[in-house]
Amino acid sequence: MSPETKQKRARRPRRPDENTVDGIPPLARLFPLGLQHVMAMYAGAVAVPLIVGGALGYSSADLAFLISADLFVAGIATIIQSVGFWRFGVRLPLMQGVTFAAVGPMIAIGQSEGIQAVFGATIACGLFMIVVAPFFSQLLRFFPPIVTGTVILIIGLSLMRVAANWIIDGSEDGAPPVNVAFAVGTLLFIVLIERFAPAALARVSVLLGLIIGTIVALFVPGMVDWSGVGDAAWFAVVTPFHFGLPTFQVASIVSMIIVGIVIMTETTGDMIAVGEIVDKPVGRKQLADGLRADGLGTVIGGVFNTFPYTAFAQNVGLVSLTGVRSRYVATMAGVILVVLGLIPKISMIVEGVPRAVLGGAGIALFGMVAASGIRTLAKVRFNNKNVLIVAISIGVALLPTVTPTIYDQFPDWFTLIFDSGISAGAITAILLNLLLNQDAFRTETDAAAISAHDAVRGPAAAALVHPEAEGTGLIQTQLLGTEDAEPDSSGSGGEQRD
Repeated sequence: MSPETKQKRARRPRRPDENTVDGIPPLARLFPLGLQHVMAMYAGAVAVPLIVGGALGYSSADLAFLISADLFVAGIATIIQSVGFWRFGVRLPLMQGVTFAAVGPMIAIGQSEGIQAVFGATIACGLFMIVVAPFFSQLLRFFPPIVTGTVILIIGLSLMRVAANWIIDGSEDGAPPVNVAFAVGTLLFIVLIERFAPAALARVSVLLGLIIGTIVALFVPGMVDWSGVGDAAWFAVVTPFHFGLPTFQVASIVSMIIVGIVIMTETTGDMIAVGEIVDKPVGRKQLADGLRADGLGTVIGGVFNTFPYTAFAQNVGLVSLTGVRSRYVATMAGVILVVLGLIPKISMIVEGVPRAVLGGAGIALFGMVAASGIRTLAKVRFNNKNVLIVAISIGVALLPTVTPTIYDQFPDWFTLIFDSGISAGAITAILLNLLLNQDAFRTETDAAAISAHDAVRGPAAAALVHPEAEGTGLIQTQLLGTEDAEPDSSGSGGEQRD
């Protein structure tokens, strides 16, 4: 290299790293990356209003409105969570969508009290989440890597049923071979793009796989259903209280508050998982901000005729798969969701992506979530107690996954919690860790005697010495390769936010 070239490169200003949580990729990359997140969550996002509206006997027009409202509020909630303002928003690449945990209670409330009671209970649930968020965030001490890794692994394993249902696509006799072929083909496209495509294309491998799979499906009769596109309007305003003013029934509110606790449990695992993936550990302050954003999104949902909102775990897998850390990718996805909510015709085009194609992409996405959990668990020394914690938690979590009817004879309050493998597994992991690893909750002076090889490695270690995580009661930890070094009392393991 000539001296002149070296001088020119030295004078050239260095571009800021775009692949950080706070970095902003150029629009040419930002839009497709955001669209990829929308494609990954779209089927799950519209499923809840379809299920609830169908159970309550709503017309096609009302169902279309529920879907538009859902997408519109999902976009607003995602923007709040990723951009953040004041004490709302975790400021990480998290996508928001309607939780499946509320489906059963909402149908029961709607059938007995009407849809207005559902929206009233949703608003009350959101307010409850906002109020208790700072207290719930104090439970961060109960989420050491043995718990978070187990919960993340459970999230990935539990979501595989969603991918399988997409591939089956409502068939009562198992998955049609053509559906399996499209799922495998989509998965193969994603793998080949990751292997052979340039880095810029590899980062949108899931989106390209979905597009290619849909294009190929156009040549198979009945695979792509865009019949509703012609009847859909180009523009529709989502109006508050479209179905009437909300009513507030005590029993309905109590039922939905239980859902709120489940939501906060699941969201805590998702936020810690994303923090691990993007190397920006989540402290108590950030966790409280994220939980408040969930509550605010839920309040907005009740006002705009939709339901409780939570972080979507499948998009956590997408962050891990693509390696794109910028939270503004989620912000762009939120903007796209808002637009889709206002333009029903475009949303119907996206809705026409074959479920089998989504199922193939889902295998990769949900598998990456599970792999992220394994990566977190790799930082833990597996003695007999820790093996037992992981084994029993996964077993309890997978019971309703492999046999969905297992708790059908139990009370509603029980099934509300334990029908969700994620919340059941999280509760089990927390309780078992408290019982079997109670020595980990010693005082700081006692913790100094713990062997360094028991310490957590990597980003999770930074979370434990994060300025916002001080006083959580967790054992003192050190980063890999620094066992002989003195702990950094300055709290430099993470970045303090104002």
